[in-house]
Amino acid sequence: MMMKKLALAIVGASTVGLSSIAAAEEFPTSLGTFDVSMTATFATDYIWRGQSQTDGTGAIQGSLDIAHESGVYIGTWASNVDSAAFAGSSVEIDYYVGYAGNITDDIGYDLSWNRYTYPKANELTSDEVIGTLSAYGFTLGTKYAYDPDSKLYTWIGYDYALPQDFGLHFSYGRTDTKDPIDATGSNAKYDDWMVGVSKNFIGLDFLLAYTDTDIKGGTCEAWYGDKDNCNSNVTLSVSKSF
Repeated sequence: MMMKKLALAIVGASTVGLSSIAAAEEFPTSLGTFDVSMTATFATDYIWRGQSQTDGTGAIQGSLDIAHESGVYIGTWASNVDSAAFAGSSVEIDYYVGYAGNITDDIGYDLSWNRYTYPKANELTSDEVIGTLSAYGFTLGTKYAYDPDSKLYTWIGYDYALPQDFGLHFSYGRTDTKDPIDATGSNAKYDDWMVGVSKNFIGLDFLLAYTDTDIKGGTCEAWYGDKDNCNSNVTLSVSKSF
């Protein structure tokens, strides 16, 4: 489950950050063992699929996850967002439930249902199904948003552990949506990519990441009201797990 969240966090299911690497607390019960983990993240920007969700400003984020030994898990994640771009809402709150497991020691899978909500902007609430397959450091994933609009996001990522608690992270994703997001009303297909270096130090998880997209300035401005939100970004985040 924790490696699943690492892939999602870095590729942009929620954020660029290491909120995935959580130190879980185990609770044996008559229904089996549960793992409970919480993470707090401070980032210089909230990047989602190569795009700033906080208009280039900082983000404070947090998550709470509960996982059963069977592989079933539930969780919630929250972050501040740019209120002007999200119909007056300054907060994003996500909820998810899923099932994760391993086929072998090196091959794992994950399937989850996710809901993204924005208080004060209920019309932006959306639902998404996410599936991933991970093997030997690679992750292949797809996200299908079926409500309220049809969108498909596919990506491939690679994570490589280095000595001294360093890590390298790469991802490349494609968004395919039927929503007309630019002034011409054309369908949007665009790519995003990320290169990052992580480090565990004094009990904190640091990530320095470069992200970018091939979205043109006019499309980005029509979407967010600011063409700079889709420019290349260098983001630093630091996370603490409890």
